[in-house]
Amino acid sequence: MQNFTARDGLTLAYRDEGEGLPVLALSGLTRNSEDFNFIAPHLSRVRLIRMDYRGRGASDWGPYQTYTVPQEADDALMLLDHLGLDQVAILGTSRGGLIAMGIAMAAKERLLGVCLNDVGPVINPSGLDNIMGFLGRAPSARFFKDAAEARASAMTAAGFHNVPMERWDAEVRHLYAQSETGLKNRYDPTLRDAVIEAGAQPTPDLWPYFDALEGVPVALIHGENSDLLTDDTVGEMRRRNPDMRYGRVADRGHVPFLDEPEALETIHDWLEDMR
Repeated sequence: MQNFTARDGLTLAYRDEGEGLPVLALSGLTRNSEDFNFIAPHLSRVRLIRMDYRGRGASDWGPYQTYTVPQEADDALMLLDHLGLDQVAILGTSRGGLIAMGIAMAAKERLLGVCLNDVGPVINPSGLDNIMGFLGRAPSARFFKDAAEARASAMTAAGFHNVPMERWDAEVRHLYAQSETGLKNRYDPTLRDAVIEAGAQPTPDLWPYFDALEGVPVALIHGENSDLLTDDTVGEMRRRNPDMRYGRVADRGHVPFLDEPEALETIHDWLEDMR
């Protein structure tokens, strides 16, 4: 891991590996750069840059009021400046996709392309309710083995099928850290307060943010059992951007791991669009 300094002085962590087309990988709300461990071995001729958001992974925690999409977008642009990169492609999972759309609206000239992983301009309320069910709460399991078994059960109920236990074990090791008293989340629990506060505000219309992606290569990965991204939203996204590449991933809910065949085919085609 390496570090850079955000505009407000927080130290944020990132990984920078490989050579070729620069791709900035941005993870989901509570996740971190290790989420992309599954796809990383499948990316050739790519410089894969992964950022831990403020309050997540190896990055500093800050005031929860700064755990917002606009702030995280600014942090991402600061990282590009730190690396001396004028443009990157963004592979954005869930929250990361919202950040990518925010950058498209505010600084489109920095984008080579955007791939959205199971996210769009409309967030299905039931998916958000499911996230709030665990957000900011410590895991009940004390050990990784128990956590993996619990996650396998929960995620099977959420639409994930044909996933080996080894994958769930890897997942929980990304999500949690072992402490003397048991497992703990690898993010600031006040992230929950930030999401609650954001939800108290009027929901902005995000379609203009999606429309801002017009003119750059766009791809969408969609878990067929997703509770966050509905088929209706996908249909409207494809209507508005008929050139958008689309991969529907079988046996996956929110979010696909990205190393599934359907996801890899779509991502590789999207990468070739920028070469």
